[in-house]
Amino acid sequence: MRRYIVRRLLLMPFTLIGITFLVFSLSRLVPGGPVERMLQEQTMTALSGEKVSGNERVSEDDLERLEDMFGLREPIWKAYLQWLGVLPRDIQVERAEFNDEGTAYLTLTNSTGKSTVLEVHRQGTRAQYLTVPWMEEERWSVQLESPQQRAARWAARHGVEDETQIRKQAESAGCRRWRAVASRRVFDGLLQGSLGLSYKYHEPVGAMIRERLPVSLYFGLLGAFITYLVSVPLGVIKALHHRSWFDSLSSIAIFTGYAVPGFALGAVLLVYLGARLEWFPMYGLTGPGFADMPFWAQVSDLAVHTVLPLLCYVVSTFAMTTMMMKNSLMENISADYVRTAVAKGVSFRRAVWGHAFRNAFIPIASSLGGVICTVVSGSILIERVFDIQGFGLLSFQALMDKDYSLVMGTLLLTSVLIILGNLLSDMLVAVIDPRIKFDHA
Repeated sequence: MRRYIVRRLLLMPFTLIGITFLVFSLSRLVPGGPVERMLQEQTMTALSGEKVSGNERVSEDDLERLEDMFGLREPIWKAYLQWLGVLPRDIQVERAEFNDEGTAYLTLTNSTGKSTVLEVHRQGTRAQYLTVPWMEEERWSVQLESPQQRAARWAARHGVEDETQIRKQAESAGCRRWRAVASRRVFDGLLQGSLGLSYKYHEPVGAMIRERLPVSLYFGLLGAFITYLVSVPLGVIKALHHRSWFDSLSSIAIFTGYAVPGFALGAVLLVYLGARLEWFPMYGLTGPGFADMPFWAQVSDLAVHTVLPLLCYVVSTFAMTTMMMKNSLMENISADYVRTAVAKGVSFRRAVWGHAFRNAFIPIASSLGGVICTVVSGSILIERVFDIQGFGLLSFQALMDKDYSLVMGTLLLTSVLIILGNLLSDMLVAVIDPRIKFDHA
């Protein structure tokens, strides 16, 4: 078992690299990234006839900042290695145009928050400036960007291939001046503990995940606990009383719940139990002023807000877990080893609980990996119906917004937990079934 666990853990990084590289590549190849979305939103606003103020208009500088933030000008393989933290990338980029005297002024901010104005002079294609002491320590560098280079970036950003149009852009007011570009190039990726900055929310991805994850863990763990607490005993009772009135009625009840989607059930419960009867709150996980409530008042408020979403979480999983437990137990009860034990004088009750139940629980244990995924991701639609800001809704919003950093962060966490969940399932199955020996695999 020990060698098997070590081998699985050693293979885990390679699995994660394969998953993340595939999704990273697809996200870059699929159209509709941050730059395209900003341009599309500006175009739609103009077509609608709304007046766009100067602060709201998307400028070329805004688009360049997005390209620098996500490494959109880099090849896919290089941008992925920068996301991993294997290659350095520019985390701070400052630009300034040269005036008629050939001077540009760059405002640089060091890691402690101290700012300084750097005076840069252009001598042909070279930049001259007085180095600030901390610039070399923090790996700052200054380069020049010609009008032709600026026009080439503009053409690549907008998909322009006409050379005449590119030359006109280089001579236009927006590109005709040389520009000084200061950048700080450091290792800043996954290996350094950084998941990047969200394009949509302008917040660190790691902080957003830490904020949303406890909500999904709360509902997921509580839902899994209640599901197993109810479904396993219910499946055993149904197996022991097969074709009885209790078996028939309980099957009708659990399959009815399975047939109703959780989000649809949530909408019905909100209308009748929330809006009309006002028994439960209609949205959120806590009420207003939750932080100022006494402890038991907080517990009561949290419980009232939990009832309806939790019911929608577990209602669809009852049928699958219950019927899996029932069918597996019935199969083991009819097996030869149970008949032999009863024939040798062992009571039927002891044969069921001492032999059949342990083997019947193996399919339940093997599905633990899927339960771990559900615990983390939660139900996106249920979170939307009840306006619960959980990890599942965060993942959905990241995909809809094509927020590259947020998509990769949520994908990485989900992948890690699925892999660990599958490993935990194998270990649990090996504990329950002594016939399984991973050391010889």
